[in-house]
Amino acid sequence: MITAEWVIDAAKRIQPIIEQTPVTKVPQLDILCKWENYQKTGSFKLRGASNKVLSLEKSALKGGLVACSAGNHGQGVAFAATSRGSTCTVFVPENTSASKIDAMRQLGADVRLVRGGYVEAEKQAMAYAQTSGKTFISPYNDAQVIAGQGTLGLELVEQLGGLDGIRSLVVPVGGGGLISGIGVYLSNMKERPQLIGVQSEFSAFAHRVYYSGTQTGVTETESIAEGLAGEIAHDSITIPLMRRFVDEIVLVSEEEIRSAIRYCWKQYGERIEGSAAVGLAARLAGKIQLLPAALILTGGNIQTELFNEIIQSK
Repeated sequence: MITAEWVIDAAKRIQPIIEQTPVTKVPQLDILCKWENYQKTGSFKLRGASNKVLSLEKSALKGGLVACSAGNHGQGVAFAATSRGSTCTVFVPENTSASKIDAMRQLGADVRLVRGGYVEAEKQAMAYAQTSGKTFISPYNDAQVIAGQGTLGLELVEQLGGLDGIRSLVVPVGGGGLISGIGVYLSNMKERPQLIGVQSEFSAFAHRVYYSGTQTGVTETESIAEGLAGEIAHDSITIPLMRRFVDEIVLVSEEEIRSAIRYCWKQYGERIEGSAAVGLAARLAGKIQLLPAALILTGGNIQTELFNEIIQSK
């Protein structure tokens, strides 16, 4: 059972590796923004990956690590692996952005492209880990990864001196590792804000399983929020954690995500990726009713060509 103590321990463990990222007020929207695009590797994923890698025995590190990723988790595992003298092989969907692939390789990862989407990449990564004897590190279905992601919530609480007055905490959802970790940590508080997840309607697996208990019938279309895409492993520990700690999951359209990326750049000069923009998209679309709200903006690793196309469009 993951507890708030796991998150507290994770924060101590990863403190030498991660950056404390800024929080700013946006009065015109009645929100606070936690800017994880300032994190090393440009994404919150470093938190969970680092906690997992730093908790491994030397014997597990010696053979090397394996991950599957749309880009950010792979960078996090590669960064953490290098810090402990290990190696990393990352399986990625063939449509992964070239900039994320290059970033993983620059951090020392052996990147292997997989035909198909995230589910296919995950299957091949797990099969390779089993046959090679290397250690597989899930981006979400792992207690130490979840605890590491939860340090984002702990850090926010410490920066604000508590969450008094914050009525909702808005978190992007893919496999559920981040919102589960934050939920675990917040469960230690006597009073907490509503925990609201957001994802694209083009890949609504977490939304479906949260409300119906099954992912059957979800039709997936390629999304600008590729880091949130893909079916959740049916045995994932994040599923019961989300159903226990999360209060609501809302969906946003692809155009709403694009508008949020554009708004963020034009109003604040901040470059965020589609996966990070979903919470802001929900707020701008009027889908977040409990205000003031704190939004987790999870990363800034967006392909330059796509970013330019978005900010130049109306």
